[in-house]
Amino acid sequence: MFRVPVGEDWMALQKEPSFRESVDLMFNRAVAMMDLPPGLEEKIRVCNATYTVRFGVRLRGQIQTFTGYRAVHSEHMEPVKGGIRYAPSVNQDEVEALAALMTYKCALVETPFGGSKGGLCIDPRQYDEHELELITRRFAYELAKRDLIHPSQNVPAPDMGTGEREMAWMADQYARMNTTDINARACVTGKPLNAGGISGRVEATGRGVEYALQEFFRHPEDIAKAGLAGTLDGKRVIVQGLGNVGYHAAKFLQEDDGCLITGIIERDGALFNPEGLNVGAVHDWIVKHGGVTGFPDANHSAEGAAVLEEECDILIPAALEGVINTENAARIRAPLIIEAANGPVTAGADDILRKKGTVIIPDMYANAGGVTVSYFEWVKNLSHIRFGRMQRRQEEARHELIVRELERLSEHLGDAWSMTPDFKSKYLRGAGELELVRSGLDDTMRIAYQSMREVWHDREDVGDLRVAAYLVSIDRVAASYRAKGL
Repeated sequence: MFRVPVGEDWMALQKEPSFRESVDLMFNRAVAMMDLPPGLEEKIRVCNATYTVRFGVRLRGQIQTFTGYRAVHSEHMEPVKGGIRYAPSVNQDEVEALAALMTYKCALVETPFGGSKGGLCIDPRQYDEHELELITRRFAYELAKRDLIHPSQNVPAPDMGTGEREMAWMADQYARMNTTDINARACVTGKPLNAGGISGRVEATGRGVEYALQEFFRHPEDIAKAGLAGTLDGKRVIVQGLGNVGYHAAKFLQEDDGCLITGIIERDGALFNPEGLNVGAVHDWIVKHGGVTGFPDANHSAEGAAVLEEECDILIPAALEGVINTENAARIRAPLIIEAANGPVTAGADDILRKKGTVIIPDMYANAGGVTVSYFEWVKNLSHIRFGRMQRRQEEARHELIVRELERLSEHLGDAWSMTPDFKSKYLRGAGELELVRSGLDDTMRIAYQSMREVWHDREDVGDLRVAAYLVSIDRVAASYRAKGL
């Protein structure tokens, strides 16, 4: 098991820390400030199990062999939870690091799961839909027969390279193998609505990034630490990666909060416009053309990474690990970074940025919207009822009584007491599933931030939100293990 000293000793590696090493280094920095028994510290650190599966699928007249992984980091709570990604770069170290982050993430936002992660070493762009379905179903079969897909033991979700379609295939494959399991739909989350999904799941991680920033900007003291002032309105934002997470985060920040999206970085370069980019138009262009090249009304740079270093108020890395590293960290000019991706800032870069005074809202909190709404979907599948179905019309009837009374008073008191034109329609509308999901996500992100913030401000030895997040989450995992008698 990889183990290095805490503090500045990442330099002893004499190279850029890998993603796995970065996670361990950051864990070490936090546990050095805690009073955990060495045995319990090690139990929390280690990945409990990693399963490697190799399976063949007949495609294009021959058998092709694929390699997949499912890592289970911690079973302090069950089931364990974590996405499955499809990418050529997938490897054991990566999925184990991501599984560890899932453990800490779930503990931080108080979703009752342990941490897991999976991946298939494949470039999904090289296969058509039918081929991907055959590959996904066989991968799901290999995992399910080992209980690595199971409603009460291991519940995957989408990740990079996967989405609703792949989750629907996996859920159907599990149901075919377990025909009497009434809770079969709860075996994965992130499914389409017509296959047991939940409203708001596709947007969940991006929406969570927005809620995280909204909560950060509710605290003037925290805003001042980043050298900023005021509200989100008018803040200049650069987004790296306009996939599902980056697109929704940028879209909501632009539409709801008045942010200026001045830069968008993609595989084929970057767009930059100090007056702001139309996120929807850029997204539509990428869908149609496969990249940002050629998009009008913006400056295009073939060197996308250079736009990371442009001046802005908020930088949102929303794609891959390690995009901010020891090579470019000193040139990052954003005073506030929110990690929408997993591990976009390496341990070495984190040290450099902290010394510069950059405030980083860490990944284990910032992108927890996905697992939070996955939790709601899992609960929905186990309860076998749509959120809002029981109470929505009762709420509307109760609100109707109040509106009628207000209307009666208006008749006697005149125009001074008349209701605004859209008040009645808004107030009478009971909360449906989407409204309830967004409410639950907003509440989760607020409470989790406050738990980090309390540690950040109350402990003099805690200088940043990342350490605060690790301290909160590790303490909760340790409490769960102690309750089990360990």
